[in-house]
Amino acid sequence: MPSPLAELWLRGVAANPAAPSDVLLRLLHPAARPAWTVLCQERALPADVVDAVIGHPARAVRRAFARNRHATSAQRGRLVGDPDGFVRADLAAGPRPRLGRVEALPADVIETLLTGQDDDGHDQLVTAPEVAQELAFSGQIPMSFHREMWAHRNPVLRVQAAGGWLWLTPGQRRALLTDPDPAVRDAARKHSRILIPAAMEAELPDTDCHHRSLLLVNYAVSRKVAAACLADGRDLWSLADNRHTPADVVARLAGHPDPRVRERVAARADLDPSLLEELGKDADDTVRTRARVHPLPRTWAQRQALDGVVGRTAEEIGPVDELRVEPDTGWYSACAVSASPLLRRVAATCPGLPPDLVQRLADDPDPQVRYLLAYNHPLAPAETVLDAFLATPRQRPYLLTLPQLPRTGLHHLLDHEDPDVRELAAADATLDRPPVHLIADADAKVRRAAAANPLLPLDLIATLLDRPETAEGAAANAGLSTERLHELLDRASLPRTAAE
Repeated sequence: MPSPLAELWLRGVAANPAAPSDVLLRLLHPAARPAWTVLCQERALPADVVDAVIGHPARAVRRAFARNRHATSAQRGRLVGDPDGFVRADLAAGPRPRLGRVEALPADVIETLLTGQDDDGHDQLVTAPEVAQELAFSGQIPMSFHREMWAHRNPVLRVQAAGGWLWLTPGQRRALLTDPDPAVRDAARKHSRILIPAAMEAELPDTDCHHRSLLLVNYAVSRKVAAACLADGRDLWSLADNRHTPADVVARLAGHPDPRVRERVAARADLDPSLLEELGKDADDTVRTRARVHPLPRTWAQRQALDGVVGRTAEEIGPVDELRVEPDTGWYSACAVSASPLLRRVAATCPGLPPDLVQRLADDPDPQVRYLLAYNHPLAPAETVLDAFLATPRQRPYLLTLPQLPRTGLHHLLDHEDPDVRELAAADATLDRPPVHLIADADAKVRRAAAANPLLPLDLIATLLDRPETAEGAAANAGLSTERLHELLDRASLPRTAAE
């Protein structure tokens, strides 16, 4: 009969960074099912174990690996041909939890998932369109792929490219409208209506709903629609935001009593200089700031980048996703040396900022700038990333994924009041002495990290393995030998063979 601690040992061994392939392969046996999530989803795996996982007969194993944020996209992409729709859907949905920008899937995997077809001879619990929809919102399609879809050799993808009509150049739109494939031409004609004011007027719902808001924010606006909105005092924020709103309507909105509407006007990229000067004297501080902070000339892409940081703290913003149309790095560089903290915050979200400006922002007097730099730039100094970890608890799960976050030299944090910080320090393998006192910490995460610290003497680890409150952490201790790990699995009554 297995020990009552068996499940804890299984999960601990599954997480053990020093466990070799022969130990990890044993955990693919059905008797080790409680450890499958830890093994297949929550850690990196050796190549031979990846092979075994991808070919495993249990769907739960393959689904867990499809969600593994520690695996490379090429490894996860091997599941694109999996016979199980749930596995393909998990691959398309991306790693879980989603923390920051996601590594893009290989182009051939993206194409397969976006163009998949259902087998009409079988009932589908997860359909090919559902899988494609999961992928579309997963962050795993790089913007470079979106930008090139209009010219893709696969007409199904050119049809989908027409759905991004607003972001296509005039030449790309003409190419789709004259495409040799009739389905592509039909899709292009359908989506070209986005820029025809009369088409929006005919389609606009009377009732408030998401579709109405979508049209009024993005599509070409007819004068009849604009006049009706002005007369009713309705949807004026959307009109002020929409780049296709006629200039005379924008001028009227600039004098609207609602400062939220005036702020949207002040942010536009097509403002007349005299109107911008007037808004720069507005009675409302938010409107004045938005008008003054971003001088003309300006672009819509720059407005979008600014929108991403205005009115929110760095902790609320977190790591910033790639924009569909990205401002050039030169603009971000100019923002980095601005006197405006808001523009410096925008600069800190740019992962391509040059090293000299990274160091400049790392020393910025505004902590929000420093935190955004920690979240978004791969060259952010280690001390900047650690400061962000200490100051912004909401972003800690993401910061823990960054190689810049210090894992050593953390002795001064061992007795920190926050258990997340003590947990980080407890795992430091370069401490002057083992963190023995944290084995009895009030927080379970801290106890687990302390029990897994390889500085602990082996006789103490052996004792911790037999205590429910520390068994899992101790089994994850990299100081355990391969022989000792096998013995633990034997004590858990796990067969010496892997899945059959």
